[in-house]
Amino acid sequence: MPSVLITGAGRGIGRATTLRLARAGWTVYATVRQAADGEALAAEGVGGAVRPLTLDVTSDEQIAALPDALPERLDAIVNNAGIVVSGPLETLSADDLREQFEVNVVGAVALTNAVLPRLRAARGRIVFVSSLSGIVSTPMTGAYNASKFALEALADAWRLELRPWGIKVILVEPAMTDTDLWRNAPETLESEVAAMTPEHRDLYADHLAGMRKAIPKIQKLAKPVDTVAATIERALTAPKPKARYPVGVDVKVQAALSGVTPSRVMDAVNGKLTGTPRRAAD
Repeated sequence: MPSVLITGAGRGIGRATTLRLARAGWTVYATVRQAADGEALAAEGVGGAVRPLTLDVTSDEQIAALPDALPERLDAIVNNAGIVVSGPLETLSADDLREQFEVNVVGAVALTNAVLPRLRAARGRIVFVSSLSGIVSTPMTGAYNASKFALEALADAWRLELRPWGIKVILVEPAMTDTDLWRNAPETLESEVAAMTPEHRDLYADHLAGMRKAIPKIQKLAKPVDTVAATIERALTAPKPKARYPVGVDVKVQAALSGVTPSRVMDAVNGKLTGTPRRAAD
């Protein structure tokens, strides 16, 4: 029975992937922030296939202790845990940026390094859940984009560094997915607005109004979460896995176009999609 470590398994993509792989015969070591989330996973009727582990990916101490809870041989890790720090870059503090990178980038690297000896023994696989946001950057999500661009770069480097040991490094690149992130997007936006200074609320009023209009349209485009989970399973089981798995034809098209489309055209398209004004209001 193959074994896999999945981070951020309490909800969304991580939860769907955990249950899908458990039902397919994997032993899944599923990390969650809250013990209650782990108990809910274990109660899903998949026998003992799910082994919940309470873990904060930003805790060096918890990461150092993790190998003691894992088998000597680990077939794969799925780095899925992530957060979104959004809003105009001008409004974000240094601590906001640190939090974005600590969870999405530093935590993923530290955790992967902690289990590399086990992956090396199994000639295993490393999957990073990236995003279309790691290929195309958009206004109001610059910090999140930067973290996903960083994951793409790290995976490209690791894919070559670990090639001598037969370890495959794979990126899964979904776009909008029907998770709490997008379901709660309107409330999240208003919370971010409330945290801004009055000056920033005034400066970015048109940007925020554009986002309020764009979010319902984007929500309608969100893919079912199991579509992403199925792609992750394919990345873990394909005899000759690809370096990248865009999730859906739309992501493939946008990723391809981003490499050949002039920046001014991409700016116009992304500005229109997000309701970003071309000029400041008088």
